[in-house]
Amino acid sequence: MEKSMDTLKKRWICLFVENEIGVLARISGLFSSKSYNIDSLTVGETEDNSISRMTISLTSDDRTFEQIKKQLNRSVEVIKVVDYTDIPIHKKELLFIKVNKCSSSDMEEIFRIAEVFTITVSDYDKNTVLLECVHTETKNNDIIKLLEKSFPNRIEAVRGGSVAIESISMSER
Repeated sequence: MEKSMDTLKKRWICLFVENEIGVLARISGLFSSKSYNIDSLTVGETEDNSISRMTISLTSDDRTFEQIKKQLNRSVEVIKVVDYTDIPIHKKELLFIKVNKCSSSDMEEIFRIAEVFTITVSDYDKNTVLLECVHTETKNNDIIKLLEKSFPNRIEAVRGGSVAIESISMSER
């Protein structure tokens, strides 16, 4: 059976761009002007402070994704576009979760969950715990679901986008 070109798929792009004022706005504007939705975008300076590295996650079909890459390659500020979709990469996302209105037994359960899932307890007082998770997007989704189920209507979550780099010897998505 032939794979449809219209199949939506999660995609990742790494952009190396000039580290100048307005570049992020122009790149994100390129996506919005074409009605492409960005799932996640992170950007930071590289080891060369004149270059920034963007990791962009989006969901699209093959045709749209090819158009996006062509548009990005035409952008003056873009130095290099790397499609991470089908190559081995290491990718992590930062997630903070605050659990409110905790009893002492809730605290014990949260600390157990933190230990099992390799989550850092960043801060706490007698009623609230702040957790810091650095995992894949999928694992962070699972952690949010678990905490929502265990502590309904008492969690706050804030996420940073994923950062990614090519793998040396294996894939850890």
